[in-house]
Amino acid sequence: NAVDVIKRPYNNLDVKIIKGYYDYLDESEEQEKSLIYSENTYIQSSGVSYGGSSDFEVLSVLDGTVIDVKEDSLLGKIVEIRHSNDIISVYQSLGEVNCKVNDVVKAGSVIGISGISNISPNLGSRLHFELIINGINVNPENYYDKIVNELGE
Repeated sequence: NAVDVIKRPYNNLDVKIIKGYYDYLDESEEQEKSLIYSENTYIQSSGVSYGGSSDFEVLSVLDGTVIDVKEDSLLGKIVEIRHSNDIISVYQSLGEVNCKVNDVVKAGSVIGISGISNISPNLGSRLHFELIINGINVNPENYYDKIVNELGE
């Protein structure tokens, strides 16, 4: 039985974090960096935005089934994938989507291309990635390379 390990949602080495996850336990300086300013409101980032110099391929972080593909006027194209162990991954700000609802995807398969969304368009082409475990948004950076079956132990 293969071990499911949470992968990063990209493999382009130029990609870096451009907006971090808002963590209530962080220092206020870190928290400020993870606020998104849109329409005169500060929104706490419930995921991590990754970007680089140009468009990049967005990859599924685990094997799973696509449960939603939609377009949002602010967030761009969005893909949601359900994985085992009550894990859902959400990919926002996509410029292009290569999958549809009910598609079964493998970890590392290309599900889309990064894009520019209407929230902070100055950040350029990016992926806003959210990881939801047992119904709660978590900081994805704390989960990469972790084994799914060992989460919550």
